[in-house]
Amino acid sequence: MTTTPQRYESLRTASERTGISTLTLRKRIASGHLPAYRAGRRIIRVRPEDVDAMLRDTRSFG
Repeated sequence: MTTTPQRYESLRTASERTGISTLTLRKRIASGHLPAYRAGRRIIRVRPEDVDAMLRDTRSFG
């Protein structure tokens, strides 16, 4: 059985890709709304699909 390797991105890359500031991403991590993973003391990575899940379709706000 083979598993697909997980993909991770830096907060800067996630910020540039989505237009969400790194400060907002850090706040979401601190509040527990965005899972994050450490690789060493200073390196923080997030999964792109977790960041994308924070974005909601505005049509759902009726």
